[in-house]
Amino acid sequence: MSGRSFRRIGITGGIGCGKSATGEALRALGVPVLDTDMVAHELLAGDAEAQAAIRARFGDGVFTGPAVDRPALGRVVFGDPVARKDLEAILHPRIQDRTEAWLAEQTQRGLAAVLIPLLYEVGREKAFDLCVCVACSPETQRARLRERGWSDEEIARRNAAQLSVDEKIKRADVVIWTDGAMENHAAQWRRVLGN
Repeated sequence: MSGRSFRRIGITGGIGCGKSATGEALRALGVPVLDTDMVAHELLAGDAEAQAAIRARFGDGVFTGPAVDRPALGRVVFGDPVARKDLEAILHPRIQDRTEAWLAEQTQRGLAAVLIPLLYEVGREKAFDLCVCVACSPETQRARLRERGWSDEEIARRNAAQLSVDEKIKRADVVIWTDGAMENHAAQWRRVLGN
C-alpha cells in the first residue's frame, strides 16, 4: 500500500475470467470503476490521432470507412507479436493518460477501481494501492470464451498475448475467484473492501 488516503485498486485477470462481472459487482457496491478496454474501444472509434497512427502502421485494411474494424485489427495483432507491440505503443500511452485523468477526478470518492487486463505487462502495478487478479479455472475460462464464439486456436492465441493467469495470481495482492455464482463473487469483494 502506498500510504495515500485515496485507494486506487488495479484489477487484472485473463480473458474470460470475469473482469466485466467484477466491474458490475463493484459498481453495485458503490465503487467507481473504469474499464480500460472500453477506453481502448473509444480511442479506436473516435480518437483522430490514434486512428491516424493505426492507419499509418496497419493500412486501410483494418478500417471500415473512417472507423477501425476491431475484428480485422485483432486478426492482425493477435497473430503477430510485433504488430501487437506496435498497436500497444499507439494505444497504451493514451489509455494511461485517460486513466490518470479519471483517477484524479475520483480522489474525493476515497476509492476507485480500474480494470486493466495488461496491468503487469505494461508495468502499471505500482500506480495502485491494491492489485487484484480476477481468476477462474481454465475449464470455466474456455467455456466462457467458446460462448463468445471463439475457437480453441483463438483462445490460445489471445492467452499467449498476456501473462498467464497463474503468473498474475502470483503477483497480485488479492485473488477473486469467479467460478461460482455472482453472489459469491460479490461476497469476496465485500470482504476485500471491508463492507
